[in-house]
Amino acid sequence: MNFKEYLNNNSKLVNKEMKKFFPRKLEKKWLEKALGKAEFQLDEKTLTKSLAEPIWDFLERGGKRWRPALMLLSFEALSGKNSKKILPLTLLPELLHNGSIMIDDIEDSSELRRGKKCTHLIYGNDIAINAGNTMYFLPFILLYNNTLKLEDKIIRKIYDLCSNEMLKLSAGQGMDILWHKENQDYLTEEHYLQMCAYKTGALARLSAKLGAILAKAKTKETEKIGKYAESIGIAFQIQDDVLNLVGEEFSKKKGLGEDIHEGKKTLILLHTLKKASKEDNKRLKEIIALHPTKQETINEAIGIMEKYNSINYAKEKAKNLVKKSWKDLEPYLKKGKAKTLLKEFGNYLIEREI
Repeated sequence: MNFKEYLNNNSKLVNKEMKKFFPRKLEKKWLEKALGKAEFQLDEKTLTKSLAEPIWDFLERGGKRWRPALMLLSFEALSGKNSKKILPLTLLPELLHNGSIMIDDIEDSSELRRGKKCTHLIYGNDIAINAGNTMYFLPFILLYNNTLKLEDKIIRKIYDLCSNEMLKLSAGQGMDILWHKENQDYLTEEHYLQMCAYKTGALARLSAKLGAILAKAKTKETEKIGKYAESIGIAFQIQDDVLNLVGEEFSKKKGLGEDIHEGKKTLILLHTLKKASKEDNKRLKEIIALHPTKQETINEAIGIMEKYNSINYAKEKAKNLVKKSWKDLEPYLKKGKAKTLLKEFGNYLIEREI
């Protein structure tokens, strides 16, 4: 089984877990298990309409579900055990991720997500923000109800991990948002990589470290696998930036060159600005500042980036980051299928076309 096949199979399992965990119709029994006994009177109809409907509309659009796969493979590669028993906890990284991108779409004024109108354009900003925030907390029901009968010290470690990584995610998002709005000439490649380490690295690290915590791995092993996951997260973001400019299938879902319209500071842009002639540097900055909507202007910016080989530079940077972190992690993993698939993981996300 190659990694793509593993990911497809795993995605089906995660989808089943979500259906078992979060009903489409929120009734009293589920609500009181999640929220505690109602002191007054529940309005199940409103809660279903304001929470379950927008959340399921979003979740049913699909997604790669690669963060749950990373969690399970990390557990197996460090423990040598089958990960079936911890499958319900894959909802932690997956629901946190989906909540973050639902809110991210509002912050970016995006129009499309996974081939459909963004949630805020269907249900309104207020419902979308609340539904996104709900997904941040939904999976913790598994912990405070202790569905998997975990040791108290393991639960504490998971809470600490999630709090720390979600704070980092917000820090990365804060950097990214302000960079859209302001023209910071001081920004470097290292600034961009740190933003990615916070933003896209957070939930990748969380996934891998969650697997490590459940495997009762040593601190050094947990940190090493977290670093590998971080590099995968950064590489995933870099490939997202690449596909946003040149990916045909990707553009059908989000629109070609949306990052240019949004004024995003990507590794590709920063490399181009560093290498470009004064004339091209000036013109590219003008285009980014305009937040263009015309495809002709967006294509002009992409052409300048291609002229300085910045897209290929970004691809190579992603590959090297993953390669280095794998070399550091590899000696700590147990031989077997999980280790092989974990190595393929990085290559798959870097080479993906959608």
